[in-house]
Amino acid sequence: MDRRQFLLNSIALGSVAALGNSLTAAAASRRKSADALLDTGANELQDALQISHLTADLSVIMGAGGNIAVLKLNEGGPLQIDSGLANRSVDIAKAVTEVAGAPAGMLVNTHWHFDHTGGNEAIGKTHATIIAHSACRSRLSSDQMVEFLKMKCPASPEVALPIATFTDSFSIYTGGHEIALTHVQPAHTDTDIFVHFKKENVIHAGDLMFNGFFPFIDYSTYGWIGGMVAAADRILKIANADTRIIPGHGPIASRADLVAFRDMLHTVQTRLEKLIEVGHKPEQISSAKPLADLDAKWGGGFMKADAFTVCAAEGIVRHKSLKG
Repeated sequence: MDRRQFLLNSIALGSVAALGNSLTAAAASRRKSADALLDTGANELQDALQISHLTADLSVIMGAGGNIAVLKLNEGGPLQIDSGLANRSVDIAKAVTEVAGAPAGMLVNTHWHFDHTGGNEAIGKTHATIIAHSACRSRLSSDQMVEFLKMKCPASPEVALPIATFTDSFSIYTGGHEIALTHVQPAHTDTDIFVHFKKENVIHAGDLMFNGFFPFIDYSTYGWIGGMVAAADRILKIANADTRIIPGHGPIASRADLVAFRDMLHTVQTRLEKLIEVGHKPEQISSAKPLADLDAKWGGGFMKADAFTVCAAEGIVRHKSLKG
């Protein structure tokens, strides 16, 4: 499924909750989120890619799905983190060659979502080594359903799948660089890792961080807001005041930006859990607008406060049910 199909499918969010000529408040908020995502995605399909150079060897490519990191290496081709949207594969490959002098020799996926793995097939056909968490390969190997977005994602072809996987941590040593891959407990999904470029003091957080706006949390693959907070805490233990953090979406971040994001998530989690504990359902919670005061600062992405409330609350409810 490409970005356009995803965006078209997203327009249907909340329609099943419609009765007569009206939508519930929660369904309406989901529709607004889908419309906003459509506008963002349409631009993303057309816009030129943006390239930022963090060091002489490490660059970031933005504008083709999730943010992509590229580490230039003298042998074996560059190391690429995430592969973006499938229908931007040609543009991404050109950008990688521009900044690193050759097509990717290794690719790491930070998680399974198609805006971070859509280019896997094109890269896999070049015989590059694809590395990811074992759960990421499992998700990509079978049909998936992102329930909040009402989006079906078919299984990826064999050539797009990671050929090397790990369960906890994995280190890559090449060309004088040490790159540490670390898995976290379910957060954005159950497949998330973050990538630490130790020599460069740079961390690629994948979708464990959306810089400056409410994140999407995929509860259908066991993501939940408490896991997002815990993942941010793990990254903060590694980061220092000079660390630059590449979020899955949004501009390059500082440690202070991640602290602000983490604190927002913790605030949201605390508020929602109190309402859930007294018996309120996610869509009832949304109608109470418990995050209205946060929307001006954090609602600049496709997830506005009402939609994020439902998404985060549903994730909490499902996580608690799994714990029994």
